Order: sequence, then structure tokens, then C-alpha cells
Amino acid sequence: MATSRHLLIPLFLLLVIHSASIRAFAGSCPPTPWDEIGPFYRPNTPVRDTIGKGYRLSGTVRSSADCSPITNARIEFWQAGPDGRYDDAYRATVYSDRKGRYRLQTFPAVPYANRPSHIHILVDVKGFEGLVTQHYPKRGAKGAQLDLVLVPEGKDVGKSGGRADDLIRPGKGSR
Repeated sequence: MATSRHLLIPLFLLLVIHSASIRAFAGSCPPTPWDEIGPFYRPNTPVRDTIGKGYRLSGTVRSSADCSPITNARIEFWQAGPDGRYDDAYRATVYSDRKGRYRLQTFPAVPYANRPSHIHILVDVKGFEGLVTQHYPKRGAKGAQLDLVLVPEGKDVGKSGGRADDLIRPGKGSR
């Protein structure tokens, strides 16, 4: 009987430590880093999930507060076409589904001038700071998984890492 008690206390402590570490890990969602918007952003991008073939970008939109999925986030994409020029044919808007997931089917991004291959991304949803970032595909890849992690409005004030209130952001949390 005494042996059982001696085993229960360390086992209980181990379970407490394990569950605390799981909670700490589950709540650890660093925000997606910001990147420049570039000179080619234009509002009113068409709602569509396909602008080409050969590359699939997908992921989940999440909250940095608790890693929970964010539904109905507006995600705008724009990229240079195969000729290295920006055009309306290479722009799309998608919305995250009820599990926060999104998908864009496009062609492999191309480098132009001195820039590496990239896809611009703008994310906007009510209750969260807007996000402008870029995805840099790996050479020869057919797709990538990219979670977009947003900061709830009012959190991390002063730690914007280049965010500006006057940045062109449609609707600033209007969704």
C-alpha cells in the first residue's frame, strides 16, 4: 500500500507538468512577420481561388492569442505574371472557411528585377490587426503550407515591427 502512494505522487506531478507544457505549447503562435506591401497593391481584387496552375498555397488563418482558427478572414493575393509584370489576372481574394483554412491555386511565382520569386498577401478580419506579408516559394516546389497568424486588435501595441496606421489596408478590421 505504501509503495502505491509513493508512485502516485510522482505520477501526479508528472501529469501536472505535462499538461502545463501542452497548454503552453498550444498557446504559442508567433504572429506572421510583416513584409513590404510593395508599389503594386490595388484594392478590389476579384474573389476567386484560382489564377493559374502549377503551385498551390494553402494554410490556416490563426489568432496569435491562442492559435485558434479565424473564420471569414479576407486574404488578398497578388503577384507578378510569368512575364514579370503585375496585372489584374494575377490577383485573387479568398476567404478562410469555418476552420480558418484557405487555398490559392496559381502558377509558380517568378523573379523579376532584383526580387526573388514571391507572392504578396494581405489579410483583414474584424477584431484583428491587418497583416501584409509575402510568401517566398522554394525553387521547384509545387506548393506550400503557410499559416497566417494575426494579432488581436489592441495587443502588442508598440511592437508592430514596421506596421503603420496609415498603411493602405482596406477596411482595417471591417469584416
